Amino acid sequence: MDYARRIEKALALVKGTDNITAFTGAGISTESGISDFRSPGGVWDRYRIVTFQEFTSSQEKRKGYWRMKSELFKEMSGARPNRAHMALARFEELGKLRSLITQNIDGLHQDAGNSPRRVIELHGTNRSAYCLSCESKWPIEEIQARLAGEDFDPRCTKCGGLIKPSTVSFGQSMPLEAIERAVEHSVSCEVFLMIGSSLQVEPAASIPPAAREAGAELIFINRTPTPWDHIASVIFHEDAGQVLGELDDALKQ
Repeated sequence: MDYARRIEKALALVKGTDNITAFTGAGISTESGISDFRSPGGVWDRYRIVTFQEFTSSQEKRKGYWRMKSELFKEMSGARPNRAHMALARFEELGKLRSLITQNIDGLHQDAGNSPRRVIELHGTNRSAYCLSCESKWPIEEIQARLAGEDFDPRCTKCGGLIKPSTVSFGQSMPLEAIERAVEHSVSCEVFLMIGSSLQVEPAASIPPAAREAGAELIFINRTPTPWDHIASVIFHEDAGQVLGELDDALKQ
């Protein structure tokens, strides 16, 4: 099916419902200048992964982790929502998007205008940090200031506990409430819109087939094929900004 016909089919699905659940991965934010985890040459490619267990047990590993995070913070601080983010915010404004599940930690959906109550962050957020002991929280800017002062093992100012970004690290349990909400919205939507995820890791890999089994039409937008392309109603391997931007423009007419 050529591109124009795929756009036409996707537009018909979006126009015909007010119950869309979107699911986004790193691919939606690469157009904003944020490195994909798997992209060569990105921040993730220059540092060794530090597991949650290593973070909690080794000061040396924590310092390496925070150096990597310091670089990632700088990369994300200059990022702005792109055309794809803005289109999803527009879908919510039109009353079509009911929930937005994301694997991303950059907060760009909220910056674009999506309501925080509709955004389900499976991997947490890079916008804050918390104490692993007393659970006190800080805006990430406060921690960034400490990192700028070469404090690469920041401790809680209240109890002395370890501070960690409010993100899910390798080996750390994912937030059960977020997973439950993601599944609940996915199996109750009419159109499931997947953007920028390879769908190769759990729980992301199980969510699209659950939505399809529950009766949803699936629209996939990803630069490379996924293991679940065969169950999608429409597939795009073009840039997310291009596809969602065109759908958004068509809805305005």
